[in-house]
Amino acid sequence: MLEFFSLSNDFLMMFVRLLINILATWLIIDRLYFKKSRRRDFYFTFMLISVAIFFIVFFMIFVLEDMKGKTSMGVGIGLFGIFSIMRYRTDAMPVREMTYLFVIIALSLVNAVSVNIPYFEVILTNLIIILAVWICEKRLKTWSTRIIQYDRIELIVPERREELIADLEKRLGLKVKKVDIGSIDFLRDMAMIRVSYEGEQQAIGDELKLSKDQLKEF
Repeated sequence: MLEFFSLSNDFLMMFVRLLINILATWLIIDRLYFKKSRRRDFYFTFMLISVAIFFIVFFMIFVLEDMKGKTSMGVGIGLFGIFSIMRYRTDAMPVREMTYLFVIIALSLVNAVSVNIPYFEVILTNLIIILAVWICEKRLKTWSTRIIQYDRIELIVPERREELIADLEKRLGLKVKKVDIGSIDFLRDMAMIRVSYEGEQQAIGDELKLSKDQLKEF
């Protein structure tokens, strides 16, 4: 009975690396990503994808370790399948979120495959990735964005850009830094515009209400 509840050294090693992976992922998502974007939906996605990919890769390696030459082929096929999930058949994912997804996937892969690397080196690798993300967030100026349907299309012409920005700031209550004009519907007097502004992004997911055909101009 006691043997049933005993833990092998491989499991303990996996558990420690899983904790390292979860902590590193949490620091990136909670302290760097969510603090600015406030997107709870992507917070949920990133954290669970990190845990799932870690287990998939870790167990895939140990299941195939006795197959010698077939190991590399199996791992290669597995990694191909993992990275294919980035092509979600859902609404378009913003570039910033796609970048964070790639970082989280890469971080989980590194922590899962580094079974023969000392813990100190694994932790150091995670800290380097976290530092790189922190530098990009702090040193490179990025603005939050929102895609909206705009009804005053007479203001979208270049010579009335200041009036357009002033109207958006008044109606949105945001400090607008940049406006990109997308598709225009003259029949309904409506245009799709992307507004870049200072401050935290409000997690209302406006862009999820737009179809891919409406977003393709961006």
